[in-house]
Amino acid sequence: MRKLTYVIACSIDGFIGGPDGDASFMYPYVVGEYAEYLRTEHPDINPTHVRRLIGTDDVPNRAYDTIVQGRRSYDEALKEGITSPFAHLREYVVSRTLAESPHPNVEIISSDPVARVRELKAEDGPLGIYLCGGSVVAGELLDEIDELIIKTYPIVLGTGMPMFGSGFDVTEFTLGEVRAFDNGAVVRTYTRKR
Repeated sequence: MRKLTYVIACSIDGFIGGPDGDASFMYPYVVGEYAEYLRTEHPDINPTHVRRLIGTDDVPNRAYDTIVQGRRSYDEALKEGITSPFAHLREYVVSRTLAESPHPNVEIISSDPVARVRELKAEDGPLGIYLCGGSVVAGELLDEIDELIIKTYPIVLGTGMPMFGSGFDVTEFTLGEVRAFDNGAVVRTYTRKR
C-alpha cells in the first residue's frame, strides 16, 4: 500500500494562504539553508520549472511518483501558462468544474476523489503520492492521509485558508522528525495513528 503524504506550507496559526488562497507572502522564506534542505531532501515536491531553475530537474524522484492537487492550486500554474506543473510526476487534479484536461499528463478527478486516491494507494510501487493541496481537497482526503510534512513559516495571518477545509473531526498523528532553520521556518513530520 502506497502512502499519501500531505506536504504543506503554513503560518504559525495554521493557515496555508490568505482568505483568497494567496500564499505568495511565504516565498521570501525559501532561502539559505532552508532552500537547500528543500532542494536536497524534498526535490520531488518542487514544480518542474522550479526544478530546472535550481538544478534538480535530472534528479530521480525519491519519495513520490504521483501528485494530487486541488483546482485552485492547479490554477496557479495555469495563470503562468503551465499546463503540466509537475511533469516529473503523474498528475491528478481534483476539480468539479474543469471539464477537460489541458495537458495529457494531467488527469482530472471530477467525482469521488477518495475512491480514486484509494486506487492510487493500492498500486504497486516503491514511491508514494504527494498531496499538494489545497484546503478543501485535504479535508475531503483526511481519512486517506498517512503522513503530514508541515513547513511552518514565522508569520501569523489571523485568518485565511486552513490546512484542512473540513468539519470537526479529531484525527491523531504521531510526531516524527522536527527541523528548525535559521530563517525561522520549522518542518515537522507526522505519521497517522491507525
